[in-house]
Amino acid sequence: MSESWSLPEVVDALRRSTPARILAGRSGTRPRTADLLRFQVDHACARDAVRTPVEREFPDRLGCVAQVHTASRDKREYLLDPESGRRLRPGEADRLRKLLPQEAPVLVALGDGLSSQAVESQAPVLLPALLDCLRADGIDAVGPIFVHGARVGVLDALGEVLAPKVGILLVGERPGLATARSLSAYLGYEPRPGRTDADRNVLSNIHEGGVPALEAAAILAGWIAQMLKEHRSGVGFRPSA
Repeated sequence: MSESWSLPEVVDALRRSTPARILAGRSGTRPRTADLLRFQVDHACARDAVRTPVEREFPDRLGCVAQVHTASRDKREYLLDPESGRRLRPGEADRLRKLLPQEAPVLVALGDGLSSQAVESQAPVLLPALLDCLRADGIDAVGPIFVHGARVGVLDALGEVLAPKVGILLVGERPGLATARSLSAYLGYEPRPGRTDADRNVLSNIHEGGVPALEAAAILAGWIAQMLKEHRSGVGFRPSA
């Protein structure tokens, strides 16, 4: 006998399966007060995640060996001129060359991106687990480096300076109304200026309700090892199961 479902049970099951706002209902032509207030709270949290910088002590607590700034002079310029977040501020490249070895197998970097909440909530678990996984596989890594005002393309600027075989950037995702704590990890083989999104791979949706940070660390370490073996990344890269 097939299972019988009532409409309220179907609605409850759908709501439990996704954080999306589905079947929210309305009062006349307007949203219900509770739904509207919830939307306004979530929207405010998303705005705060974009506009609030990471805590000043956070990179040091995370064990970052260096901090650099992009060409974005402030959050306003970062939001209005995305290209400024893909370039290093003048003088930062020379400072990195003096601080860190070049041509390492892996460069690990993280940045605030579009959500300070994401990097502050996920990186403390993900980063040490990732470094442990790399060490267990016998893979040497330089970093971590913290990048203030980071866009994804800054990985190529870092690659030009330090010339790693594989670069990985952990960066806060653009927050939605479901969560502002979602992190993404972008990886590229021999990241250099001129690379495009087609040359990179990404593991996104890293948060408590998506890909757990510890699981993400194991996945990313596996991808890095495979990239080093195959000498490629991007659209031609097929992660092993």
